[in-house]
Amino acid sequence: MTFATLGLIEPLLRALETLGYQTPTPVQAQAIPAVLAGRDLMAAAQTGTGKTAGFALPLLQLLTMEGPKVAANSARALILCPTRELAEQVHASVAEYAQHLPLTTYAVYGGVSINPQMMKLRKGVDILVATPGRLIDLFRQNALKLNQLQTLVLDEADRMLDLGFSEELANIYRMLPKKRQTLLFSATFSDDIRLLAGQMLNDPLSIEVSPRNVAANTVKQWVVPVDKKRKAELFVHLMRKGRWKQVLVFAKTRNGVDALVDKLQGLGINADGIHGDKPQATRQRALDRFKASEVQILVATDVAARGLDIEDLPLVVNFDLPIVAEDYIHRIGRTGRAGNTGEAISLVCADEVNMLSAIEMLTRQTLSRKMEPDFEPEHRVPDTDASGQVVKKPKKPKKPKTSGSGGKRNLGKWVDSGDVAPAEPSIKPVRKVPVFNTGPRKKK
Repeated sequence: MTFATLGLIEPLLRALETLGYQTPTPVQAQAIPAVLAGRDLMAAAQTGTGKTAGFALPLLQLLTMEGPKVAANSARALILCPTRELAEQVHASVAEYAQHLPLTTYAVYGGVSINPQMMKLRKGVDILVATPGRLIDLFRQNALKLNQLQTLVLDEADRMLDLGFSEELANIYRMLPKKRQTLLFSATFSDDIRLLAGQMLNDPLSIEVSPRNVAANTVKQWVVPVDKKRKAELFVHLMRKGRWKQVLVFAKTRNGVDALVDKLQGLGINADGIHGDKPQATRQRALDRFKASEVQILVATDVAARGLDIEDLPLVVNFDLPIVAEDYIHRIGRTGRAGNTGEAISLVCADEVNMLSAIEMLTRQTLSRKMEPDFEPEHRVPDTDASGQVVKKPKKPKKPKTSGSGGKRNLGKWVDSGDVAPAEPSIKPVRKVPVFNTGPRKKK
């Protein structure tokens, strides 16, 4: 199968040839004809399999072949993304595909001045890529009208709910024309997203080109147990031992990112960090330097879990496990992309065992463990498996009370000094699913 057999027009085929695209991926092969046929679509595929081209190519063709010229302060198609980085990445891809077409594209997001964006929208754009918050700001300031909208694309809608965009999605839904095409693309589809799709889409075609919530088989994964206080020390040890050249590291919190970057820089290691508190220009500069191999270690929160596309990135390290198990799939999906292979290492301490168990249950695989000599944890990480069970270590028999015993007394019960308190369960945040007005819709 070729892109020509999917019915794409010559200018798109010429752009794909320039970009080196030869054969459609499975998600592209199924999605492109469906979108060209005007179907609403919900497509799930592993990260790195070409989902952006799966919706962008047919969308560009439809806009070229159909519809009036875009009006002032208007957009004919809207692509919603959860993060600024993903919006930039998607827009860059769309612009490359559209290089031989008479269409305009633009990306808007927060963290930068809104005035240049308002000026750009005055002439209207055919395809607008946006984050939800900035889109609403532009709409409320009358800088953007959506009455000409033909197609809505939600890219990584599950992440939008994780980031608390449920209210924004509901507001955006009310802004849109009732008659339109709606496309949902993601690597993972939770039950919440399927409920959202049922409210927003009209008789959608469902595409799942890989088992649901399964990590790409091009990524070799394993776990290194370690005490929390020694994680940074272990990371530096593994980096020097493995002579790592380019590594993307994920930390759970913004403070965690800053602390690890400070430690690495203090050791003379070329490192930088990105998180939500940093200005967009600073974040983009760090990403660009990392892509250009000017920075060896990039430490990030989950703002980089999606939308960061680096050619042949060899390694991802989970310094902290993600609170939401689905984010693990997106994190490690930054490596092993487009047919390349990669590695994903997770440094796991005892109080992350429930997160580890949730990841293994979601991905339906038990991650292998590699103990690093001299870093064996004092607080043992209980065994886990893909069933979601945490295998707890059998308790040692209590020592009888004798005079002169060296045991420790705790509320009248003898506790062996070698016992370890069980890990506290991690609490998965409750995601609010927006409820939309689901009244009758006009047939297309």
